[in-house]
Amino acid sequence: MNSASISSIEFRTFSNLPSRRTAYLTHRRVAETLHQSASSLPERVGSSSSKAGRKSFIRYTVSASYGDKESGSVNSNEFTSPAKALRKLLESPGVHQGPACFDALSAKLVERAGFDFCFTTGFGISAARLGLPDAGLISYGEMVAQGLEITQAVSIPVIGDGDNGYGNAMNVKRTVKGYIRAGFGGIILEDQVSPKACGHTRGRKVVSREEAIMRIKAAVDARKESGSDIVIVARTDARQAVSFEEAIWRARALADAGADVLFIDALASKEEMKAFCDVYPLVPKLANMLEGGGKTPIFTPIELEELGYKLVAYPLSLIGVSIGAMQDALSAIKGGRIPSPGSMPSFEELKEILGFNTYYEEEKRYATTSSQLPSRKGDFSSNSNEYGVQPGIQADRVQRTQIPENPVEVLIPEVYDRFSGEGKKGNFSMAWSRKLRVKITGKDGFEKLDIRIPAGFLEGITNIVPALVGVNIKSLLDEATLEEGGKQLLDFQDTMGDRIQVILE
Repeated sequence: MNSASISSIEFRTFSNLPSRRTAYLTHRRVAETLHQSASSLPERVGSSSSKAGRKSFIRYTVSASYGDKESGSVNSNEFTSPAKALRKLLESPGVHQGPACFDALSAKLVERAGFDFCFTTGFGISAARLGLPDAGLISYGEMVAQGLEITQAVSIPVIGDGDNGYGNAMNVKRTVKGYIRAGFGGIILEDQVSPKACGHTRGRKVVSREEAIMRIKAAVDARKESGSDIVIVARTDARQAVSFEEAIWRARALADAGADVLFIDALASKEEMKAFCDVYPLVPKLANMLEGGGKTPIFTPIELEELGYKLVAYPLSLIGVSIGAMQDALSAIKGGRIPSPGSMPSFEELKEILGFNTYYEEEKRYATTSSQLPSRKGDFSSNSNEYGVQPGIQADRVQRTQIPENPVEVLIPEVYDRFSGEGKKGNFSMAWSRKLRVKITGKDGFEKLDIRIPAGFLEGITNIVPALVGVNIKSLLDEATLEEGGKQLLDFQDTMGDRIQVILE
């Protein structure tokens, strides 16, 4: 098949690329490539007479480069979808561990630790995003939005917690399509009623067998309609809601409906876990190692592999230790201390984890050659915004705009320049080398303003203190700039009763 030198991915998939792998291959570049190679793209995947009501379509393929691996060639890097990466993992030998993340940072930490994939956890996201229990309170919109931030932050595939699909079969289809667009490699769908809750809490209820099966069929249809191969993980909570026998029946039926991975939550013994893994042995099984006292016994990865599991989820580890660490830190701060050095990364380590160093390196690619105005000592400082000055802004460290190689001199009327007729500078340079201190004291005795600005910048002082408009400060400067030491130029009360002092330093 001809591919116009933009090989390997169906064009429909390109529209679904997650933004975490933002393609350097722009829409314009794709369009130009297709236009230039239009004559080489006649091959049709399927075609027939339009009279028969059937459509013909052309299969275009593209590839792009992502992150910091931009290539000058259009077809140098092939994009592996999260779903494809996850399926490859499922086909590889051994058992695979996936800690559950709840935000972008926790996902990055999972990837940095060397894991090949991770989960999102409704329990953790509900806690981190809402500060609420996992009791059906969080919505589809909130879950998919959080999921998008997570998938953007990492390059490993992420299996998203799709809860019960947030409604009937039609809602399930929308949920699956939304998770595909958000960049998930897989989605977990369960058979709980609404509102749903954590499978290891009390009062679990499940929908009918028929509705549970229809949810998975709807998910499969949504996958086909999206042109995706997202991995569908079918979960049943029937073990605690009904019986172990019912959970096994549903696992078989959900696999028949098209599920790629099976998951019975809250199994109560090793024997039950083994019996579950014996159901359709070629269909991968997911084990949920709920930390801290769930209903399922905890086993090592090797033991779980011997039972027949392929994937292992650890849903509470990251959110749990995060809560504990924050509680310890808050206790230390409240006691007048800071957290001990061993309890948290150093600032340099934090910057490395968050990507500051990578950012600085990439920033160099876009650096421009420019010159800046020389900085001067002194600063603005203010305890009040009443006169239009933001507290703490340093006047002489404010970044200037870049000036061109051949700058054009612009004379501002309100700048005190006092050039001599022969073009030699008079007191101008000396005025800029000294500071005007403007101090305003309220009638209640409290200081309202205390700033320093270059003595030559007269427009600035009148903008800051309107009461100085009309005062001939230029003449005062003419007499004072050559004097050694400081001199008080003005000391008066304005109409509001505030004392205004202007001192040349």
